[in-house]
Amino acid sequence: MKLANLILEYLYECKGDFIALEQLLKATDAGHRRVEEALTELDRRGHRFERSPAQGIRLLRPTVMDAHLIERDLSVKHIGQHVICFDEVDSTNDVAFASAQQAAGQALVVTAEYQRAGRGRLGRKWLSPPGSAVLASVLLHRQACELPHEALTLAAGLAVAEGVAQAAGVEPTLDWPNDIVIDGAKLAGVLVEVRATDDIRQVVIGFGINVLATPPREMLTSASSFEPPDKPVKQVSRSATCLSEAVGGGLSLERIEILRAVLVRMDRWVAVLQSDGADELHEKWCRRCGMINRRLSVMSAGQHFAGRVVDVSPAEGLVLLADDGQRLYLPAATSTILSRLDR
Repeated sequence: MKLANLILEYLYECKGDFIALEQLLKATDAGHRRVEEALTELDRRGHRFERSPAQGIRLLRPTVMDAHLIERDLSVKHIGQHVICFDEVDSTNDVAFASAQQAAGQALVVTAEYQRAGRGRLGRKWLSPPGSAVLASVLLHRQACELPHEALTLAAGLAVAEGVAQAAGVEPTLDWPNDIVIDGAKLAGVLVEVRATDDIRQVVIGFGINVLATPPREMLTSASSFEPPDKPVKQVSRSATCLSEAVGGGLSLERIEILRAVLVRMDRWVAVLQSDGADELHEKWCRRCGMINRRLSVMSAGQHFAGRVVDVSPAEGLVLLADDGQRLYLPAATSTILSRLDR
């Protein structure tokens, strides 16, 4: 396994270029048989190679998600030290929760190439073609599990936006409570889930980022927390985008590098919240928010409100100056934005 990881690192750093087999043998200080065995192991892990008698061998890109490449030399204290990668799961959030006992509170990160039953807020579905997105969930370490849901949702969204900006060179904006947006289209979303067992509170932060493909149709299906049971389930089609569209195809996008950047930012923002840094989070989040001073139609806890956004609070949620003059505080857990009214 150590040789396989060494070869993987070497080929990955070549950024898709060919290297001669002799050069690979020299770089790894291993014989031909051991190198071929290591390449077979990497093939079993899902990595794809191209061989040329004249040019040698190269790692085909985009690279599949790989725990070793994600973890190596990652400058984090907690989140990102322990990663497991799957080809296919029902939900990375569910796997993270199921791993809570084995993870021993070490901020385990679960990734998958495809989710059969990925979900967003309020029972909605998250769909993405296999191998096209960053699909990941973080099981928070025990010291962070008591942080407020509202603040964690903001921190996770900001971490995704900042990570994408760093890795891909674009500047997403944030729509409360959990959408990461480019030019009005949804690029990514986050879902913070809390489960309590045996008086232990477990928190998982899940996020999905469209990188290499845009879902043909993002179906957000909600059984309403907001609609009476005799009304039909609503299906809402929302515009979506992906990073490859946003950068115009001129940048080689590696999902591994995007995930690494997000994990570094998430590790930092969770630490900031643990150090009573809600004010800093509030300031940075609002700088990226595209909703301040916009008029919205919002459903919260079964009631409909319309008004102008005056703030987003890490403690109290969306601060809305309603059309009737009331100042409302709407929590993310029970609220959803229906439409913008000032377009």
